[in-house]
Amino acid sequence: MGLVSNTQRGISPTSFFTDHYELTMVDAARKAGTATRRSVFELFARRLPAGRRYGVSAGQGRFLEGLENFRFDDEHLGFLSDHDVVSEDTLNWLAEYRFTGNIYAYAEGEPYFPHSPLMQVEATFQEAVILETYLLSVHNYDTAVASAASRMTMAAGTRPCIEMGSRRAHEEAAAAAARAAAIAGFDSTSNLAAGLRYGIPTAGTAAHSFTLLHDDEKAAFQAQVEAMGHQTSLLVDTYDIEQGIRNAVEVAGPELAHVRIDSGDLAEEAHHARRLLDDLGNTNTGIVVTSDLDEYAIAGLRSAPVDSYGVGTQLVTGSGAPTASLVYKLTTREDQHGNWIDVQKQAEGKSSRGGRKYAARRMANGVATAEVVIAGKEPTWDADHRPLLVQVVTDGEIDARFTGAQAVTRAAAHHAETLTALPRDARRLQAGEPAIPTIFALH
Repeated sequence: MGLVSNTQRGISPTSFFTDHYELTMVDAARKAGTATRRSVFELFARRLPAGRRYGVSAGQGRFLEGLENFRFDDEHLGFLSDHDVVSEDTLNWLAEYRFTGNIYAYAEGEPYFPHSPLMQVEATFQEAVILETYLLSVHNYDTAVASAASRMTMAAGTRPCIEMGSRRAHEEAAAAAARAAAIAGFDSTSNLAAGLRYGIPTAGTAAHSFTLLHDDEKAAFQAQVEAMGHQTSLLVDTYDIEQGIRNAVEVAGPELAHVRIDSGDLAEEAHHARRLLDDLGNTNTGIVVTSDLDEYAIAGLRSAPVDSYGVGTQLVTGSGAPTASLVYKLTTREDQHGNWIDVQKQAEGKSSRGGRKYAARRMANGVATAEVVIAGKEPTWDADHRPLLVQVVTDGEIDARFTGAQAVTRAAAHHAETLTALPRDARRLQAGEPAIPTIFALH
């Protein structure tokens, strides 16, 4: 039997989650003598997904964790050499690659708006540009999921939301989605990898196949209760919901924690289930609903006697916006004399704004009124402005506070706090303009 490579085992350095042209740019810049020019790249979105009032910044922690493993091992260097991707000089440089620059970012969980400078990478051109694809891959997906999740938890109010979309996404995306959802207020996940990596509470009981395995529904419920206890959730819609509820109560009694409904008109079924449970004496048994929920369906169930929501497909696909459309652009760089020059893309419909940016949220009586972005020198913010960029990497050293399980806990708390400071319009699900304007200035 042949040897199994690291890549086949799934233990690949993050450096190869990238595009071919990132390395050819480095190679050409090294030959031109421009690769070591100090540069600042900026991560931002030109616009929010259609009709959205705000987005939620997410992925910074995952990116920083991946940055620690952004290395080129012998297997990957061999591939680049065998396929003549870059020159021998660049191969030697890649073999020693370590990021040594500075990174500034919005806190995870922070609401953002068009042209918010979500992350700035300051390093030599070759060190910074090589991160482009991986950085965008992480942030575009995580931000899309967190933005959708925030709308869902806002619609749910105080009712818990459970992330359960693993089977609708790539296996690594599933864990990433669970992390992003937790940042935006989801209480738990079905994904065990997310629980292991990030300390997110995991939840789950049984699917329809478990009921179908047994000779009848009551036998399945009995087996589940005996294994998991009365504080479980019995899935009552495999055959007939009303009879399923009666069987659940007969087996588990008034101590049954929840019944789950996964089909039909969820509002109508929830009302009927609540009446039946109460009539049978199970006044403390809650109702969990699932079945392709999104923020609009959750909002439509506000008046229904639902206790929690399980959300899958719509969450892990961004609920209609599967990417945040973030871009990573060079905004300022040194010239051959060491002078800083602001640069920007000017193509129609895809323009960017040059210069190093500083951002703050303008506040009035505790409510956000504008996103203020200043290019040039760092301003002195007054008490009416909350600065948004924090340094997460200093001379290549990653601030550990922004990685691991602690980062998720920190981000979830930050999101809950900052969301309450947005104007009331931010809570509307109807299509509209961003909740606050983005104001640009020079300093």
